[in-house]
Amino acid sequence: MGGWVSILTNRRNGAWYVGSTVNLARRVWEHREGVVDGFTKRYGLSRLVYAEHHTNILSARQREMNIKHWPRAWKVRLIHRDNPDWEDLYDRLA
Repeated sequence: MGGWVSILTNRRNGAWYVGSTVNLARRVWEHREGVVDGFTKRYGLSRLVYAEHHTNILSARQREMNIKHWPRAWKVRLIHRDNPDWEDLYDRLA
């Protein structure tokens, strides 16, 4: 089973959340619906702007930790590379 790293935000260049999960669609849905209390609910982080798949959850979690320690500018470039308009990618999930 693989894993996913994702970045959720409330608006372009706004606050964001970097996380990892085995079920991206379910996890993003939980954030969008406010099922989970915490940072994403408090700041309304419901727009999926970046996602990358890994062959296993351990690789995804390591990548999540790496991205969390990056400077903000690096994260912005990562999003811009694949999603320059910061579109919500949730509807594209299968």
